[in-house]
Amino acid sequence: MLMMMAEAQSCVLLLTMMISFTIVSANNGVFSVKYKYAGLQRSLSDLKAHDDQRQLRILAGVDLPLGGIGRPDILGLYYAKIGIGTPTKDYYVQVDTGSDIMWVNCIQCRECPKTSSLGIDLTLYNINESDTGKLVPCDQEFCYEINGGQLPGCTANMSCPYLEIYGDGSSTAGYFVKDVVQYARVSGDLKTTEANGSVIFGCGARQSGDLGSSNEEALDGILGFGKSNSSMISQLAVTGKVKKIFAHCLDGTNGGGIFVIGHVVQPKVNMTPLIPNQPHYNVNMTAVQVGHEFLSLPTDVFEAGDRKGAIIDSGTTLAYLPEMVYKPLVSKIISQQPDLKVHTVRDEYTCFQYSDSLDDGFPNVTFHFENSVILKVYPHEYLFPFEGLWCIGWQNSGVQSRDRRNMTLLGDLVLSNKLVLYDLENQAIGWTEYNCSSSIQVQDERTGTVHLVGYHYINHARSLNVQWAMLLLLLLSTLLLSLVC
Repeated sequence: MLMMMAEAQSCVLLLTMMISFTIVSANNGVFSVKYKYAGLQRSLSDLKAHDDQRQLRILAGVDLPLGGIGRPDILGLYYAKIGIGTPTKDYYVQVDTGSDIMWVNCIQCRECPKTSSLGIDLTLYNINESDTGKLVPCDQEFCYEINGGQLPGCTANMSCPYLEIYGDGSSTAGYFVKDVVQYARVSGDLKTTEANGSVIFGCGARQSGDLGSSNEEALDGILGFGKSNSSMISQLAVTGKVKKIFAHCLDGTNGGGIFVIGHVVQPKVNMTPLIPNQPHYNVNMTAVQVGHEFLSLPTDVFEAGDRKGAIIDSGTTLAYLPEMVYKPLVSKIISQQPDLKVHTVRDEYTCFQYSDSLDDGFPNVTFHFENSVILKVYPHEYLFPFEGLWCIGWQNSGVQSRDRRNMTLLGDLVLSNKLVLYDLENQAIGWTEYNCSSSIQVQDERTGTVHLVGYHYINHARSLNVQWAMLLLLLLSTLLLSLVC
């Protein structure tokens, strides 16, 4: 939606501006994070539905309260609680390293969810209730950058619009605002003090698809921790609030975990370089090992079109592999137990009955990456229970939609129970197996002091890209007519 800086501007002027659009292509800290569906039994269709939708001075760290759980049988999805505005209000947002823009539902939104089955109270952001909230005008550099240049017809007295379209056709549209985001700065061992920084984020005025009012398990928005300059981590880093380094440890057993901005010094993490000029966290995968045996694969198997390597994405539940990897991988897993009676559930999940120890009866799956970095996934992590069966969490990306066909995407199925470190300062990413219900050590960049950052689990109760201007025009025009005229 396009918002005028002055409310007295007319509907006709707004429509005229919209029609003129043409196509456009530290302080360290921690956040408490929670698993969106902790304790809830999810259907297999829910798993795929979610994944389709996916696709200051420098001090010790930022502690983002974290909640959630990565078990595929209950739809792995983690969310965080953040404070926005002055006075601050709490918002629950999905933590997503696969997207860049942070956005929350706005007071003008008529299609936004009003309630959530997650046991949280949803909050609509109202810029008029925040002393520090400001609209972002079209002539600001941020608007130029995110739209690939100046938008025709979008002038200095108008606010910068945004449109985010997700893989399942869901979308969020609205306008950019700038306000203070509150977070917990690490100030000692398992201690934090309140800190804040100004961040530009989307004010969602119209949602569609699974982001709309029909979504029962709704959140307030999405917290994008992607690579671009528009992400929260990049914005805080530019102002000198934080280093461009963050880490998460998602507890797939107990739920919750750790999400921290800052330099993690313990546990030690082996790093692999990020592939340059890719929009996501892409890394070079070199081999796949099942048990003690390596799969025989072509050297270019992990390159699908413009996407090079494997994408690391905390906003995806399962793990998606090219067909020529998926088929031999599943075949070798099943061959370990010749007497299994395999069933295909929902036309895509390979399931079977098994009553003995999973880790004793099936092989580990190990992915190999550049710099001899490995990522091991155990049977109890890639097998999940469903209606008395065990189902394989690996998915065949060869049968996905055209834009995602044969891509390699590793989600919470493989990321849970590991400390994953994103070092954008050195363009590298790494991980190590870790007990995510314990604590990690983060270094104060200014003093060199090392502090403990602990595990979080937010309670259920509140007490606790592609931008296409033609579609943007249609969505925003409809929004404007319904909200302004």
